[in-house]
Amino acid sequence: MGDKDTYVQKMFSSIANRYDLLNTLLSFNRDKYWRQFTVAKTELRNGERVLDIATGTGKLALELSEKLGEEGKVTGIDFCPDMLSNARQKLKKAGYKNVELIQINAESLPFPDSTFDCATIGFGLRNMSDIKQVLQETTRVLREGRRLVCLEFSLPGNQIFRWIYHLYSYTLLPLFGWLISGNRDAYLYLPRSIEAFPSPAQLEEIMETAGLENIEIYPLTLGIVTVHVGTKKGA
Repeated sequence: MGDKDTYVQKMFSSIANRYDLLNTLLSFNRDKYWRQFTVAKTELRNGERVLDIATGTGKLALELSEKLGEEGKVTGIDFCPDMLSNARQKLKKAGYKNVELIQINAESLPFPDSTFDCATIGFGLRNMSDIKQVLQETTRVLREGRRLVCLEFSLPGNQIFRWIYHLYSYTLLPLFGWLISGNRDAYLYLPRSIEAFPSPAQLEEIMETAGLENIEIYPLTLGIVTVHVGTKKGA
């Protein structure tokens, strides 16, 4: 793994047990709506198969599982064993049997071409060392004409709200993150990684070079997060 991969893996391992709680608190419980919106944009049907990249503690995988029904299948992948351990406990408690979890790096997927009916990435693309490579691999394993739906943090377009958001991100967010998880650096990494991540328009261009078309962009909650939807091109 590269330096960023190693750093991110260690960071998420240190906050895995408090990750869900902090997401709910720090997003003022908006994270549930963001996931529901993402699942709605997949256009999945009962019995289909979906790949959930950077599945983390499995919250998005659970939402996808409910959408697919018992005959469908969710394959959740992540490179952080502690996050996956958390996800396995959650799935076992909920009794979900149509979700499999695999520890792998999204830059090299061990699946044949055109395996999945849909792919999702929830708050994970920003943490990847090579965004373009991840998108190319994801597109490769998608069936033609099917969707990749990416949910990611972004910077608000309104300058006044962006200033307020910046103040919150660099003061209150790290403070609460430190008090609850004991790791202040992890919640300083968050705003820094958001600022370093491509803008929605730039990500649209990267998705197109990866083989996706008809890109749809949905800013949510005043642009705090953005959902990108791309369709795999036909032959």
